[in-house]
Amino acid sequence: MDGALVNICLLTLVIHLIGTLAYAARIAGVRTHKIALSFALFNILVLVSRTSNSFLGPFLAKRIENALANGTGDRLLWDLRLVLFSATIATVLGALAVPTVQRWFAGAISEFHVHRSVPKLFLHALAPKNWRRITETMALPSSGHAKQLGKPSAVSWNVIAMNVIAQALLTVGVIASLYAGYIYPEFRVTASQLSAVVNGFATILLFVLIDPQLSVMTDDVVEGRVSEADYRRTIVWLSMSRVAGTLVAQLLLLPSAWLIVWVAMRV
Repeated sequence: MDGALVNICLLTLVIHLIGTLAYAARIAGVRTHKIALSFALFNILVLVSRTSNSFLGPFLAKRIENALANGTGDRLLWDLRLVLFSATIATVLGALAVPTVQRWFAGAISEFHVHRSVPKLFLHALAPKNWRRITETMALPSSGHAKQLGKPSAVSWNVIAMNVIAQALLTVGVIASLYAGYIYPEFRVTASQLSAVVNGFATILLFVLIDPQLSVMTDDVVEGRVSEADYRRTIVWLSMSRVAGTLVAQLLLLPSAWLIVWVAMRV
């Protein structure tokens, strides 16, 4: 694995790690009843994710251009599968970090009401006297919670299944469009702009069917109609479905790339 591929995998890891930690922001918002503020603070991490994403596409495109120019495309598919695997690793790490990060978010929400400034909040968190408290809140998911996991009661299995599909398509969309440009280099610029062929369906699933369900469930917890235990159980299932989605993305890479090739030849 060369340095360029390591950078691509690290950027992918950052993007998917932050995406998974959105669940921690939701839990912190529910526990503190400050949902809007929890997402406002989480958007700071989203800014890091979007900055990483703005570099990821060009880095991947450069790798594909080099493969075409140097005739090294025989290893390109393996490289892209490593990138997808880094997304899986990031999602697993994010799911394991949810208990810790939701505590950090809850603490940040409380401190923000004191400092009323994001820069001051960061300076307060970086003060040596607070390092011990930060490390003391670090914890892995409890094995007792795993034994009590059961089935998700706040959302249906259909939502869990749709989340697997949506996350798989979102994970593979850009990578498949760029690989389609390698398969059919005469239209590689067109192919690179057709990630929406794959991502579009995933976006509809997320914003029309999945996110409204999760938002309603979050409101139900705040209003006392759903218990926090059921909410956390659902978050665990959604985290696992996100991991499953990154694995399914491996299966969808080639079919998605060929679909984009087919569309590129006909637009």
